[in-house]
Parts: sequence; C-alpha cells; structure tokens
Amino acid sequence: MPNTTTPPRIPRRTDRASGFAAWRRPRTTLWAAVGVATLGFLVALECAARHYGVPGPVTYQAQEVVFSPRSGPLLYAGLALTMVVLTWRQRLLALCAAVGIDVVFLLVRWLAGAELNFGNGALWVVLGCGVVAVTRRTGAERALLLKGAGLGLLLVAGHKTGDTWLLITSKTRPTVLDPYLVVADHALGDPSWLVGRLVEATGPFGFHSLHLVYSQLPLAAALVGLYQLRHVAAERRFPRHHLVRTFLVIGLIGPAVYMIFPVVGPVFAYGWEGGSWAVADLWPGTLPQVPVPHPIPFDDITPRNCMPSLHTAWATSLFLHTRQGSRPMRWMGTFWLVATLTATLGFGYHYGTDLVAGIVFALTVEVAMRSLARGWDRPATLLVAHGTVVFALMLVAYRYLPREMAAQPWLSGPLLVLAMASVIHGYVRTTGQWDADAKTAPAPDPGPSSAEPSPELV
Repeated sequence: MPNTTTPPRIPRRTDRASGFAAWRRPRTTLWAAVGVATLGFLVALECAARHYGVPGPVTYQAQEVVFSPRSGPLLYAGLALTMVVLTWRQRLLALCAAVGIDVVFLLVRWLAGAELNFGNGALWVVLGCGVVAVTRRTGAERALLLKGAGLGLLLVAGHKTGDTWLLITSKTRPTVLDPYLVVADHALGDPSWLVGRLVEATGPFGFHSLHLVYSQLPLAAALVGLYQLRHVAAERRFPRHHLVRTFLVIGLIGPAVYMIFPVVGPVFAYGWEGGSWAVADLWPGTLPQVPVPHPIPFDDITPRNCMPSLHTAWATSLFLHTRQGSRPMRWMGTFWLVATLTATLGFGYHYGTDLVAGIVFALTVEVAMRSLARGWDRPATLLVAHGTVVFALMLVAYRYLPREMAAQPWLSGPLLVLAMASVIHGYVRTTGQWDADAKTAPAPDPGPSSAEPSPELV
C-alpha cells in the first residue's frame, strides 16, 4: 500500500536565508548598529547619573509614564512628531486620548494635593502607537508607525540626555577655562561685553523679548520640523533628511566637547551669577585683564556648557533648514538666528569664540547628516574633514595661544573669521551643487522605496 502521508516540507536554502537577507542590507545594518549604540549610550549615562545620586534619562523617562512630568509641552511636541505618520482622523483620536488621559491624571493629582503638571497623556499615546505598530501593523506600515513613535520618544529622551550631560560636566570638571576664552576674545573685540551693554541699554523690553526667543528655540525647531514632515502621512514615508535629525545629533555630540573644554560663561565667571566663585563682578561694565590665563575652580552645580555654543549651532541649523521653505518660514529662520546670537552674547552666556566654533560645528554636522541621507561623495568627505580640522584647530588655539591672539588682534581676529568663512563657503558651494544635481536628475519611479523627497523637505 503506497504511503499517502505528506512528508514535512523541508525549507529550501533560499527560504531559510530570506529571513536574514534584510539584516545583510547596509541600511538595515546601519540602523541596527545605531540602535544598539544609542541604547548603550543611554545605559552608560544612566549609570553615570546614578553614581552621582540622581536618576538618569532612562529613569526619568519611565517615571513620567505615571509621575508628574517635568515638561508637558515637550511631551506634546513629541506627540506632534509622532502624529505626522497618522491620518487626520487618527490624529484627532490620538489628541483626544492624550487630553483625556491628562484630565484624569490632573483630577487625581488635584484630589491628592500633588503638583498639577500635564503631559502623561501625550507619552501614553506615543507609547501606544509603538505597541499598535508591533501588534497590529505589518510591513511598511509597521516600520512607518515605529519611526513616528521612535522620533517622538527620541525628542523627549534627547532632552533628558542633555540634562544628564550637563550634570556630569558640573560634577567631573572642578575647574573651568574661562580665562583662556576671555583673553582669546580680545581678538574679536570682546563681543560679549559689547552686546551685554547694548542689551542693558534696551531695558526690560529688550531683555524679555530676547529671553523669550532664546528660551523658545525648541518650539521654533518643532514648528520647522513639523513643516518639513507635513507630507509624511500622505506619502507614507519620511524625508531622507530633516531638522529633527540634525537637532538630535548636535545635542548628542556637543556635550562631549563640554567635557574637553569646560567653560561656564562670562556672566558666571566674571559676573553676578557666579556669586563667590566668580573671579570678579566685571561683566559687562569692565573688561577683565588676565595677563596669564589659567584654569579657575568653580562650583559643582553650574553646567560647563559654553564651548561650543549649542544654541548657536541649533539656531544655525534652524536657519539652514528654513532656506527651502516659504517666505515666512525663511524670515522666521533668519530672525531666530540673529536674535539667538544676540541673546547668547547679550545675556553673558557665551563668548564670541563660542559662537564662531558653534557655527563651524553646526555646518559640519549638517553636511554629515545630509551625506548620510543622500550618500557620501568626495566633496562631502572633504568638507566634513575640513570642518572637523577647523573646529579642532580653534579649540587648540583658544587653549594654547590665547595670549598670542590677544596680542595681535588685527591678525588673529580676521584669521578666525576667515576660518569660519571657509567652512561657510564650502557648505554653500557643496550643497548648492547637490541641489542643482537633484533638480536635473531624472524623475524616479513612484514607490515608497525609490521616491525622492521634494526639495523643500531636504
């Protein structure tokens, strides 16, 4: 009697290998490596924060699921970034769910006499989108929703990570290098003292106006980011490059330089904000005379967050990403850059040398991020290398040649500006060629994998 039992199907070699094919793709491998590195970095920061007796970014993020959040607007900004992948109906449902959850939390806190903060609902909805992506979506839709939820969580985690970085700088760097920058700043004409006097002359109106612009830089970035991502729901894909990516990378790499070159700023080292730790109460009325620069001790509370100026770097990135937008968007980018530069100097938070280094730093990171999105070529590699070398040479000059810079300002000042201008020129020339090539390139076939982002999204 013939055997009628169907033998078990033995998977072919190609079937067994297909499950691992995606992991062999360069982009998938890159993102997997980035994910592992990010997780390891967060764990390392968590351990460092625990060493100093405070919770780290992972703990703070987990606590805000239930406990009172530190920044409700930040959590809702993360929700807004997540909602770019949703339809309008889904966005309305997500927003109503977030507000409803927050109302419940507020009622419970009011009855318990706790602090009435909001934002838990936004975090719950973002996490819910991630759960829905894993359990109810497949293929490209799952990947898109996971990217949206991940982007929202990264925005919040980036803020928590920055707070931990600043704590580490204040605890691990007992001395600061402000005297070196004070002397080096003579080459630029001591702009912090000059702009500080101008801001004081404007009175309360000028001070509060600049402070509003300075403090709301994340809000401006969120608006520009949402503008760039406004077509994601319709096109079912993210643009290859957008402002949020650059913002996060600047905030991730910049604090590492704080550890190398710890500086607190003129209003702390030479002004009333420094209290008993200040060298003297000189800013902005009297220029300090520091014949021999040397490290000075400072408290273990004030962050060493001056070199480079990340507010300058972020404002520069915001300016660059508004160039392809509408006219109001371009005007907003220009206004925020000028106002941020004025505020950083006028409030005594930074020296002029910080701003020059911050611009070079921002342009170098921006070119690197665009190259990761479009593919590396020789001009991009040369420009990133050039920006890196210029930035490193600036740090070396500030640290080891400040007296020479101050002794010959007619030479060192123009050289410093020329070095910055060379990076600006290289950026304009390289990205201009990229944009020209994108306009003349043949139109790609439609589809989620081959569609190129529109120029305003790049």
